[in-house]
Amino acid sequence: MPFDATILPLDEAILPSLTTAAVDAASCAYAPYSKFQVGAALLFEDGTIVSGANVENASFGLSCCAERNALFRAISARGPHWGVRAVAIFHAGPEACPPCGACLQVMSEFVALEGCIVYYSQGERFLRATFDELMPVRFGPGSL
Repeated sequence: MPFDATILPLDEAILPSLTTAAVDAASCAYAPYSKFQVGAALLFEDGTIVSGANVENASFGLSCCAERNALFRAISARGPHWGVRAVAIFHAGPEACPPCGACLQVMSEFVALEGCIVYYSQGERFLRATFDELMPVRFGPGSL
C-alpha cells in the first residue's frame, strides 16, 4: 500500500514495516458484527513495532479498537515507559480509518511528546497526520 511520503519524520525504511504490520494485524480482527476489521501498529522510540486488532463483543460497548489493543499489549509486555513515535491503522474498505476519539485519548498519555505521526488507510493508500492535528487539546495527568 502506498503512503503519503511528503514529510517523512522517520527513516523511510521503517514505514513499509509499520504499515505491513497494521495490514497483517487486521486479518486477525474479531469483527463478526460490524465486519469492520482494523489493524494497528505502533512504532516505539526504541524501534520496536507492536500490533493489535479490534475485538468486538455482542455487548457492543465492550468492544475494543485495534489501536488500544496494540497499546495495551505493548504496556502489558514492556511496561508504560515507552513513547509512541508513529502509528499505522489499516482497514481494507474505501473509507478513511483514522483513530477514534477514545483511542486518541488513551494514546495521548503514551505518544512521544512531539512529532508522533499517524498513518491511516483510505482505500489503497495511507494518509498522514500528526497526532496533534488529530487531537489538538488533550485531557491528561496534568489536567487532574
